[in-house]
Order: sequence, then C-alpha cells, then structure tokens
Amino acid sequence: MRRLATHEPGTRQVSTLRSVEAWFVYIAECVDGSLYVGIARDVAARIAAHDAGRGARYTRGRGPLRLLVKRRCSTQGNALRLEMALKRLPREDKLVLAASRDELARFARACRRSASKGARR
Repeated sequence: MRRLATHEPGTRQVSTLRSVEAWFVYIAECVDGSLYVGIARDVAARIAAHDAGRGARYTRGRGPLRLLVKRRCSTQGNALRLEMALKRLPREDKLVLAASRDELARFARACRRSASKGARR
C-alpha cells in the first residue's frame, strides 16, 4: 500500500512505502470440532477463503471456521516458526493457548528465544 508523506509547499514530495506488514498466526475451530492452525496477513480474508473452499485442503468441507485466537508476528519467519510449534502441540494445549492471550504470548516468546539460540550454534 502506497502512502504519500505530507509536505510543505516548495519542498520535495517524498513517497514512502508502508513498513513491512505484520503476519498473524491463528487458531480456528472447524465445524467438526477439529482445530486448524495457519498464518496470514489478513486473517478475516483467510478465514473467508477457508469457508469458501479456497483455503487449505484440510479445511475444505469442514467450514464454517470459528476464529479462536490470533497472534501478531513481526516477520513471516516468526509466524511460520510459531505456527509449526503450535501444530506440534496436542489439542488440549492448543485450546489452553487459545483461551489465554497471556499464555499464547509466553509461548510465542519461548519459540522466538529457542529459535535465536538455535541460530547461534
């Protein structure tokens, strides 16, 4: 999305691109009660795509989905790491994280810390 900076008459007009948009990790519940974890920049549009049958193959025929929680991530890489960590958890743990934003925030921080430790090796 392009945004023009305001300027004074007689000065150069500078256009700036919006900083990198955030990525979100989300947990959604399918109509059959199963949980789906995914990432997106626009979660509402992604859920709508799932509901329309244009999302992940897993969610086709399992809609409509109900968004349980979403977590903002600064980069796509962070979002992917958090998504994979969430997918490894059992259903009960996912539900606990979905019910508490504080718990999800702690879990996300722990994922970032473990990823940064692994990068140093």
